[in-house]
Amino acid sequence: MLRASVLLLCLAAPVVAADLPKPVTDADYRPVNGAEARLGQLLFYDPILSGNRNIACSTCHNPKFATSDGLSLGLGEGAVGLGPDRHVLATDVPEQRIPRNAPALFNLGAKEFTRMFDDGRIEEDPSRPSGLRTPMDESMVQGFDSVLSAQAMFPVLAQDEMAGNGKENDVSTKVREGMITTEGGAWELLAARVAALPAYRTRFAAIYPEIAAGRPIKFTDIANAIAAFTAFEWRADKSPFDSYLRTGAPMTPDAMAGMKLFYGPAGCAACHSGKFQTDQSFHAMGEPQIGPGKAERFETNSRDTGRMRVTNQPEDAYAFRTPSLRNVVRTGPWGHAGAYADLTKFLQQHTHPTTGMAGYDIADARLPDYKPKKDDLAILKSPDDLAAIAAAAANAPTVDLTADETSQIIAFLGALTDESAIRGRMGVPKSVPSGLPVDQ
Repeated sequence: MLRASVLLLCLAAPVVAADLPKPVTDADYRPVNGAEARLGQLLFYDPILSGNRNIACSTCHNPKFATSDGLSLGLGEGAVGLGPDRHVLATDVPEQRIPRNAPALFNLGAKEFTRMFDDGRIEEDPSRPSGLRTPMDESMVQGFDSVLSAQAMFPVLAQDEMAGNGKENDVSTKVREGMITTEGGAWELLAARVAALPAYRTRFAAIYPEIAAGRPIKFTDIANAIAAFTAFEWRADKSPFDSYLRTGAPMTPDAMAGMKLFYGPAGCAACHSGKFQTDQSFHAMGEPQIGPGKAERFETNSRDTGRMRVTNQPEDAYAFRTPSLRNVVRTGPWGHAGAYADLTKFLQQHTHPTTGMAGYDIADARLPDYKPKKDDLAILKSPDDLAAIAAAAANAPTVDLTADETSQIIAFLGALTDESAIRGRMGVPKSVPSGLPVDQ
């Protein structure tokens, strides 16, 4: 456990090259087919993949908000608008908010990203026929090119995200009936929508020889194309920190001081290690839990126990995946539940995991105004749940930072910003083959 100001320690023990990651290179990324990425761009922005044809991948992952949505917890079905302007419809009020903060999409085409989502519920596993481990049946992950491709199966099947509620459309009806990969199931319906459009059929046939030979377009083909686009569009390795690692070009004095703290006595790099500032593992850091949690619909609690939901191991309780930090100052709100819209406040909590959420105020979040069925503050009102979160974080290190040191670390995090990656290489298409509106 680190105590007192770390500034003097930092000055006494400057960061040396061995403490820093190696520069990112092309070899760190999987190759991308350009034509496949261009097809994926259209599909990413096309609402045709949602049950009610009103939500695209870009609704919750938009370049305007650094590939997130600018909200603590987003709203999918039953809402309109983009980012903080998104609001519920009086005629179709959603049951709940999306349980977790929308993650940013930067560098997901890098080879080291072998797990997806805050709980890692889908990950590479060479021992399995599909090469993937997931809570879904093995048959559901056949045909995906990568773990990045396979993660696309979850949002389109989620009631609150893209599928829709109950039996209000053909896709949500099949999801509710448990018909996903079967003939006439949800994925076949979505693929048929895409295949019905000549502009999509032509593009798929030009990229995939088996489709040109007559095989029907499958949902896995759609997901593979979206993954190719995501990997290409949001590669982020041109920040000031990247330049410093490659050429020694200095960052601002505050960013340089923050880097020394980050990779030195502040201990940030213990978890935020490697080329993308993540150890790709899971840690309990005592973050406030707001919103509905990850309980099943029939459960009344609002807990989100993180990695333990996947492993069922008590030692994984309330542990969440270490996020990569490229463009982090632009991807708020922060935390698995987006509890903090202020990065400084989040950092202050993060450096005091067992006590940092004491006195947490929901005003620190950024939530669309609406009253869900579950109280957004249910966990924070429960002494037992609060004690369990704190107990899980008992072994997390505590670091006391002065206000200047905190500002310096924030400055270093700002030096991880790659503006070109936020804009994207292809950008937002003006239109998509379905003719549906595009989030701009």
